[in-house]
Amino acid sequence: MREIVLDTETTGLSPSEGHRIVEIGAVELLSHMPTGRTLQLYLNPERDMPREAEAVHGLSSAFLKDKPKFIAKAAEFLDFISDSNLIIHNSSFDMAFINAELAAANQPTIANERVVDTLQLARRRHPMGPNSLDALCKRYGIDNAKRTKHGALMDAELLAEVYLELIGGRQTAMSLQSAAKPKTIVAQRPMISNLVRPTPLASRMTEAEKNAHEKAISALGNDPLWTSAS
Repeated sequence: MREIVLDTETTGLSPSEGHRIVEIGAVELLSHMPTGRTLQLYLNPERDMPREAEAVHGLSSAFLKDKPKFIAKAAEFLDFISDSNLIIHNSSFDMAFINAELAAANQPTIANERVVDTLQLARRRHPMGPNSLDALCKRYGIDNAKRTKHGALMDAELLAEVYLELIGGRQTAMSLQSAAKPKTIVAQRPMISNLVRPTPLASRMTEAEKNAHEKAISALGNDPLWTSAS
């Protein structure tokens, strides 16, 4: 099963207010495991970059001015995601932008049925929260030290690890690896029965040793402890 973990960075909070996508990051999963294949697109939003948005992701108008427009990269984006399900954190935000960009580029939009929202998964599993991406990384011991600012590809890579934890995939993978290991065969030692010697060995005590032993026993008296009834 192929899935695509996806994240976007934008100029603002809503495409209805004229905001646009400036970065797309995507990570390919096969059977819930990353393949190493990724997609990162920086896009010219054809508008200014609000100071508040730049403070979140660090992408300036100067950096983006020579980047391709979404319409020029729409086919590459659609080819990469193909018909796979999309794994997105707070998917309503990203999908509103993605479908707005696709519609503006005269491309088919993506149905909600193809989208798995990891925020909803996290809320069901951890109803007391918090369930932000940073909080989930902390909960699952995922190193996000490099995430000083939001970045679509970096966040998609972190989300892939979080998603694996949310669905129990890491434990499953470990179990599969353990099951795949060849069993170690330990040689069994043959059982050795206690054999009775047919002819008892002759005593090695000398007469002097016997006499000394009997003398020591006599010195203990007529009623030694070991002859008493239990």
